Amino acid sequence: MEDSKSEPSITLGSPAASIAGIGNLRAQLLQRLNLRTAGDMLFFFPRDYEFPAPPCRIDQLKEGVEASLIGTIADVELRSSSPTRSILGAVLENETGAIRIVFFNQPFRAEQLTYGRKLMIQGTPKVSGMGLQMSHPKITYLDKTDGEIETPRILPIYPLTEGMKQHEIRRIIQLVIEPLADDLPEVLPTELRDLATQRLRAAEFSLQLPLLEINQAIKQIHWPDDKDHLKAARMRFVFQELLVMQLALATRRKSLQDSMQSVSMETSNLLDTRIINRFPFELTDDQRSAMRQISEDMSRKYPMNRLLQGDVGSGKTVVAIYGMMLAVGNKQQAALMAPTEVLARQHYETLTRMLADSRVTIGLLCGSLSAKERRDTLAAVAGGEVDLIVGTQSLLHGIEFANLGLCVIDEQHKFGVGQRGSFRSGGVDPHYLVMSATPIPRSVAMTVFGDTELTTLREKPPGRGTVKTYLGRGQWTQRWWGFVKQRLDEGRQAYVVAPRVASSSDSDEDEDVSSVLTVFKELSQKQFADYSVALLHGKMPNDEKQRVMESFADGEIDLLVTTTVIEVGIDVPNATVMTIMSAERFGLAQLHQLRGRISRSSHTGHVCVFTSGEQNPDEIERLKTFETVHDGFELAEADFKLRGPGDVLGWRQSGMPAMRIADIVEDIDVLQVARQIAQDIIDQDPKLESESYQSLRKQMMRRYASTLNVGDVT
Repeated sequence: MEDSKSEPSITLGSPAASIAGIGNLRAQLLQRLNLRTAGDMLFFFPRDYEFPAPPCRIDQLKEGVEASLIGTIADVELRSSSPTRSILGAVLENETGAIRIVFFNQPFRAEQLTYGRKLMIQGTPKVSGMGLQMSHPKITYLDKTDGEIETPRILPIYPLTEGMKQHEIRRIIQLVIEPLADDLPEVLPTELRDLATQRLRAAEFSLQLPLLEINQAIKQIHWPDDKDHLKAARMRFVFQELLVMQLALATRRKSLQDSMQSVSMETSNLLDTRIINRFPFELTDDQRSAMRQISEDMSRKYPMNRLLQGDVGSGKTVVAIYGMMLAVGNKQQAALMAPTEVLARQHYETLTRMLADSRVTIGLLCGSLSAKERRDTLAAVAGGEVDLIVGTQSLLHGIEFANLGLCVIDEQHKFGVGQRGSFRSGGVDPHYLVMSATPIPRSVAMTVFGDTELTTLREKPPGRGTVKTYLGRGQWTQRWWGFVKQRLDEGRQAYVVAPRVASSSDSDEDEDVSSVLTVFKELSQKQFADYSVALLHGKMPNDEKQRVMESFADGEIDLLVTTTVIEVGIDVPNATVMTIMSAERFGLAQLHQLRGRISRSSHTGHVCVFTSGEQNPDEIERLKTFETVHDGFELAEADFKLRGPGDVLGWRQSGMPAMRIADIVEDIDVLQVARQIAQDIIDQDPKLESESYQSLRKQMMRRYASTLNVGDVT
């Protein structure tokens, strides 16, 4: 007769409720933390750690010196003088002596500090009566229910949900570590872990231990023996997560190179000189370097995929025009897409003016065109009669090119990764250049845009004025308006920016300085009644917006009260003063973009930011950063740390999965090492066919196949 079947063993896929010691109620609480299976719990990494004070013998304790002690409760006494006043005294003892611990007005401790219970206490002893005692020490219960701990050790701190206590989640995680950790399959081969350790140490990481193998790493990430083991375990998982992502990005780069064919566009000294002579100013060294990189990329037979980033006013458009003219010089069409019609029309006018005496034909495609104008433009583009086409997102839909050679997208973060991919499709493989005036942190450039080559412009063209920034206080308002009037009287122009078009329903419209309509009414009727004041916002008809911008550019308007519709690319050199209302509603990068509108000439610019009411200290500190830091790259890093990539650069639009343990800001140097190693691996084994990379390939496919289109790696 067969023996009865034993209890089923735990697997990574075991539902939480099926694991002995958890039960249905706790399983429901765990679901709130997205912990549904044993595997979820195993890889539910601590958010922080509690580092114990140095362990000490009771007979060697010193007053005022924090220490950890382990012992058992030898005596307990609860005294109450009223229902709300009590003193709980207990004695903790071990082989080195005994110490009294005291809790005031916590009678519930009497049910926890029971005779004979083993626990660890951390606190600072003080002399009381004849000896030392600890008041309200931190307690870790060490009986079997909460996991056995024989010495003071680093304790994990996990994210919690209502109804779940820290000691409970620790016990639950321990339930899955013991049966699963030793049988986990290794994803990183020994030689790869050794290489990563070597590269990380070369990058000046102070790793005392090499990256741990998976079985040890999973134990040490939850219950580290010491700080060195914790660092080695965390580094292993951070590196693994970043490596898998970088493998996906390197695979995508390789796939694009192998599967997409582009026209090779040759340059020559004659063509290069003819294009550069079109620019009526001296190029910066950064611009010349960027042009060389672009010409090298466009000479290849697979598509250029380059991100051109630069601070406000660094001359990115000039570099893009060079690329477009290089395409036309090779008898190919070029397309330039801008995020707004105002900016698209501005690009169109710039190109028309610059190429007025050439044979290059330029077209404009945007939402305000009549049906006939759109049909005629589309037919001209399809027939090859238009060399350069400028437009908005209209370029993404229903357009055929005769021979599209280059796509340029201005302000790429306004569109998102998916839309950039759509622009590339359509039966042709053009070269591809995206521009960003929002400087992108290195970490984001290697993640969201990790399949893209990066060019950075740091120099500004000569002749650009400086901009002075002020954080306005409430009592400054009238003085500031007086200063603005002085600048207008000198012949300059000014912007006033508010974050919203209309007042919120629960606000007093007469006091809502975040409403552009309210601000316009106030300034045009009172402070600037003697000046020409105009209104501009995104809800206005396109033709009206265009009329207002043209009037402002022509100097017919002194003061433009506007929303962030002027944030990107608007070029009015005579506008040198800006006031930003309710500045706390803007991110640092956006504030810097706005500031860039008044650095377009040799005149000194002035920008003052005001908040709406009292702000918390963090908001004031952020605005002080804007006041003192004028480098867009430094501000971008600060903004990225404060708000995260989702808000700053459309990360959420990209669909990139969230990181489990890696922090792409704090772990930027690990990211760099992972990127280098991933590229080396893909260079040697493009489809990860080696047996040692099979687990890595499966993990990459599971996490990034749909997001980054790496599903052809089979």
